[in-house]
Amino acid sequence: MLTFFKSRFLRMLSIDPSKAVSDLNGARIYARALDAEAQRALVTEIRAVVAAAPFFQPVTQRGQPMSVRMTAAGDFGWISDRRGYRYEPRHPSGGAWPPIPDSLIALWTGLLPGARRPECCLVNFYGQGARMGLHQDRDEADMDQPVLSVSLGDDGLFRVGGTDRPAPTRSCWLHSGDVVVLQGRARLAYHGVDRIRFGSSALLSQGGRLNLTLRVVT
Repeated sequence: MLTFFKSRFLRMLSIDPSKAVSDLNGARIYARALDAEAQRALVTEIRAVVAAAPFFQPVTQRGQPMSVRMTAAGDFGWISDRRGYRYEPRHPSGGAWPPIPDSLIALWTGLLPGARRPECCLVNFYGQGARMGLHQDRDEADMDQPVLSVSLGDDGLFRVGGTDRPAPTRSCWLHSGDVVVLQGRARLAYHGVDRIRFGSSALLSQGGRLNLTLRVVT
């Protein structure tokens, strides 16, 4: 089944290696990597994920609500609450996370053939006014494994720094269908989303941005 999905989904990719931006502080950005059909197919699959594991609003260790809503698919989901940041094998409601969609596994293996299979697909929804502060993805056990993210819906202003918080940052707008890979020197780079252009895309009927982030956890 995965072979079928991989063949079908990779046909919907429009990645031109010459258009990969490899100098945004080491982050590789593939502009418009997913065509309109692939984006719509992914939104349908993510709706199924959300039906099985509904969005929840995480809070920081200080109890402050985050502006994004979150869920996940795979063996683990990422949780933020007063106990801290961590991966958990079950949704906060107690149920198991649904499987990562085969199309995302196909995207991962197509772009990162040497990487281990992802164990988590974090799904963040950015509504109007939502943002994500600068942070490192460092709750995973194997930092040699990459992080891959897919943008769907409204444009998001993506900012990337260095491995130290005070390092200079660079920014660019991510559009629906863009794919970002954090690997090598960029794997532990500080990064975040400063804001979204709410209503800039018609992909999601009520506006907003979905960010799908694939990670190897263990």
